[in-house]
Amino acid sequence: MTSKLVVQSLYHIYVERAGISLPVLENINISVEENEFVSIVGPSGCGKSTLLYIIAGLIKPTSGKIMINGKEITNPGPDRTIVFQNPTLFPWRTVLRNVTYGLEAIHLPMDEAKKRAMKFIELVGLKGFENYYPNRLSGGMQQRVNLARALVTNPEILLMDEPFAALDAQTREYMQTELLRIWSETRKTVIFVTHQIDESVYLSDKVIILSSRPGKIKKIIDVDLERPRNLELKRTTKFVRLVDEVWSYIERTI
Repeated sequence: MTSKLVVQSLYHIYVERAGISLPVLENINISVEENEFVSIVGPSGCGKSTLLYIIAGLIKPTSGKIMINGKEITNPGPDRTIVFQNPTLFPWRTVLRNVTYGLEAIHLPMDEAKKRAMKFIELVGLKGFENYYPNRLSGGMQQRVNLARALVTNPEILLMDEPFAALDAQTREYMQTELLRIWSETRKTVIFVTHQIDESVYLSDKVIILSSRPGKIKKIIDVDLERPRNLELKRTTKFVRLVDEVWSYIERTI
């Protein structure tokens, strides 16, 4: 059976204007299955976001392959979409028109685009806010719009780059639970970059730990926790043990 996503022998080196080479990723090999939720963690500067952007097709790797459904990809495509740390919404568009943006880009008739957008606005818990502008929404609500905009085009793989990093602790935990609810309904394959270790364990089927730069795979930990999950799980001995295990590998990479 072919894995949904395969990263094979991936290396990436940034070359600065002065000609200085900066190795960022080294020999990355990853397999992600259909519907799997995978988090990537590691020390700051280890190449987590670079790896995500390479998978998105936004950065070309120095060497190696990215394959989706057994086919090598080298550019962005409709099979992948990315949610950034900041919502990046258009301030002059309402919630509804922000969510329809990707559908308009592929020339879907506006009536159909709005109908599909409303489905995802409701899915992320923003029904009744479709005519609001971004400046009237909280940070958490803006990120929900961003998530709806990413999902409405029906990508096969959802890439998320620290989407909750700018939120306060309480809102962040709430959004983690909401993301799991949305994921359970859409069953997308998710690659999630985070600095928050308990977040990676709470959300994921497996956690990929990168070493300090150049980022190499230090360990892949399977998260053997039952689903569905709620915040009470974070107080269990098994959860704390898994968080400690991830931390122990990260500490060895610093």
